[in-house]
Amino acid sequence: MNVIRFTDLCAQGKAAGQRVFIRADLNVPQDDAGNITEDTRVRASVPCIQLALDAVAAVMVTSHLGRPTEGEFKPEDSLAPVAKRLGELLGREVPLVANWVDGVDVKPGQVVLLENCRVNKGEKKNDEALARKLAALTDIYVNDAFGTAHRAEATTYGIAQFAKVAAAGPLLAAEMDAITKALAQPKRPLVAIVAGSKVSTKLTILKSLSANVDQLIVGGGIANTFMLAAGLKIGKSLAEPDLVDQAKAVIEAMRARGADVPIPVDVVTAKTFAADATATVKAADDVADDDLILDIGPKTAAILAAQLREAGTIVWNGPVGVFEFDAFAGGTKAIAQAIAESSAFSIAGGGDTLAAIAKYGIEKQVGYISTGGGAFLEVLEGKTLPAFEILSKRAAG
Repeated sequence: MNVIRFTDLCAQGKAAGQRVFIRADLNVPQDDAGNITEDTRVRASVPCIQLALDAVAAVMVTSHLGRPTEGEFKPEDSLAPVAKRLGELLGREVPLVANWVDGVDVKPGQVVLLENCRVNKGEKKNDEALARKLAALTDIYVNDAFGTAHRAEATTYGIAQFAKVAAAGPLLAAEMDAITKALAQPKRPLVAIVAGSKVSTKLTILKSLSANVDQLIVGGGIANTFMLAAGLKIGKSLAEPDLVDQAKAVIEAMRARGADVPIPVDVVTAKTFAADATATVKAADDVADDDLILDIGPKTAAILAAQLREAGTIVWNGPVGVFEFDAFAGGTKAIAQAIAESSAFSIAGGGDTLAAIAKYGIEKQVGYISTGGGAFLEVLEGKTLPAFEILSKRAAG
């Protein structure tokens, strides 16, 4: 995808003395006292901001935080804790500016954080009047917020329409490059792991991937529905029997082009959904009526791990079992370790997936870890994200 890259503008000296407006994703979790409990997104935003400061630009940064009511600012909606953390990471004070839509006072070499953009009336509906006001604040607009790339809002889309220059920040560009490498130009075999509790929430993803991937590994409640489609009993496990025909259609679509949806040959079951429940390994055709399937079995894990080690590209979204309970974490651990050992280019995304990556300490072995949950899923669905679309249009002239 052809976009203007902010790194290139800086390298060419085109950001010097310019007003640069960066839309970052600083939507971090906080405790009841307002303290940031996990700062990954703040840290991920620093390279773009530092790039702009090193280029001696006048830097404005904004983000949403939480779900504020437009036009009604409340103290808990404030980016103040983010400004403090950003200041610590940049080694300089980062002033927080409120009521900034009509003008911002910032000089070249300075950075300010603009208060929660979703408090502005018209932000979420991408109001044109607001977008034009925002565009008037800047010489170069930079989108570095992949987590919001699937939403067409005033600070993610409208401003990019009307700004003099609209560019992709390093974080957004890295996501675009990784997605292109994994899905548009993959080294084969291309293996996708799609897991989760419900087929219904990921049906469009499964259908989209089934037309492209060489293997589609399903896990969690999704796998249970596919087991039903294969004629297996699943006891009282989480599944969606009304979507069995859809699962069969995915299996048939894959089979028709010589691709495969591996169905588990063994599973780990329990009588109750609890961390201390007794885990029992059973053959996939030996599940009792009162069993809950909470993980893939060791034989299935070994088969899938062997396939992942031979893959050219791996796309991973979702743990294959209830990995939060150690007795039912074996499958996800085996998958994680196989991805870490594979020479394939791997891209992983989604909250539970990131938690599994952290649990098994394989961050450095995954080719690219996506920062956007909803945006990552929409890419897997085959959708063009609004942020990508408008940046591409602007680059084309």
